[in-house]
Amino acid sequence: QVIKVYSEDDTSRALEVPSDITARDVCQLLILKNHYIDDHSWTLFEQLTHTGLGRAIEDHELVVEVQSNWVTEEENKLYFRKNYAKYEFFKNPLSFFPDHMISFPSETNAAVSHSGILQMFLSSSTYPEIHGYLHAKEQGKKSWKKLYFLLRRSGLYFSTKGTSKEPRHLQFFCEFSNSDMYMSLTGKKISGVPTNYGFSFKPNKSGGTRDLKQLCADDEQSRTCWMTAIRLLKYGMQLYQNYMQPYQGRSGCSPLNVTPMRSISENSLVAMDFSGHRSRIIENPTEALSVAVEEGLVWRRRGCLRLNSHGSPIAMSNMGMSIHRSQSWFHHKISREEAQRLILQHGLVDGVFLVRDSQSNPKTFVLSLSHGLKIKHFQIVPLEDDGKLFYTLDDGHTRFTDLIQLVEFYQLNKGVLPCKLKHYCARIAL
Repeated sequence: QVIKVYSEDDTSRALEVPSDITARDVCQLLILKNHYIDDHSWTLFEQLTHTGLGRAIEDHELVVEVQSNWVTEEENKLYFRKNYAKYEFFKNPLSFFPDHMISFPSETNAAVSHSGILQMFLSSSTYPEIHGYLHAKEQGKKSWKKLYFLLRRSGLYFSTKGTSKEPRHLQFFCEFSNSDMYMSLTGKKISGVPTNYGFSFKPNKSGGTRDLKQLCADDEQSRTCWMTAIRLLKYGMQLYQNYMQPYQGRSGCSPLNVTPMRSISENSLVAMDFSGHRSRIIENPTEALSVAVEEGLVWRRRGCLRLNSHGSPIAMSNMGMSIHRSQSWFHHKISREEAQRLILQHGLVDGVFLVRDSQSNPKTFVLSLSHGLKIKHFQIVPLEDDGKLFYTLDDGHTRFTDLIQLVEFYQLNKGVLPCKLKHYCARIAL
């Protein structure tokens, strides 16, 4: 079988693959072919072009089978990109299941820890109930209705009488074994959609979009909770196995607290001083640190005088205007909406970020950052002091000679931001 995979910059690559290849295998193949670093966040993403829906294909799903459900005229696409939120609920369940949306079977002890919630989702006997209001689009109609929904092991239901959970008031809405769940990528661009936080269910073997079951949550936390719970309900233990697979065979690794193992060569590294006539090993850790800092400053000073294309030196203050353009985290002239879409696709994990040109003020830049399931935008302002140009996020209290220095600082320090910069959004080329 031949599959075509696109990257963020819309370049594509055709791959000849066996019919039983999984999404994880395709990602591994592309990682090897392109010499990328495998940080276990690479994902195959299915985008339904006409409906503006998309989803991360689960690692164990068969890619050829996913493609076989496409209708020819729809021009759907497979994308290869990073998704940092794929298994985040295993690491940080607290932010995925708010107390007001979850309740437990009566025989369960009232006090259940958040890791206990995950164990309940993965077990076959008990299952927590997710409940709350969602906007639902009625089949064949243009109108939306706000209803009280409940997620149980047998499927998704809504109450015909307020928040009543009595069986006679519950009406079946959808089950998940023969359908896939998609997130809306268009926000409120489609007329009549009540909120930006839409998601839908599409039957596997259907005649396209007419069988879509569409829902909208009131906020991102609610949508994330519903979608995570439904993934756990549908795939259960398989999701945990997918999450654990990269760590299998690493002795002594805790699945929820994985630390990279140091190589023998790393363990044998020593601090050296080359400033004298003869090199010497630095025994004192404090001295080693100060030498490293001094060396870094020397390199920074050397870098302040660089050569232009004609071989003549140019001042760093001039280069500071454009040096960032070569960086993967910088996105030239994209809109606020485009920045939000890119971050959403990479996963709403704390610290996912990009830097872009400001559209409202041509001389400034904007840092777009994900924190607490929200995307926040911070203006980077240029300052001129004594003929030198600086960049700042905090009204000049902390100043940087270029955007690279600014990003490096906030990767190590939170400063005025709600969290450190952790994962950048990049347009990967295949």
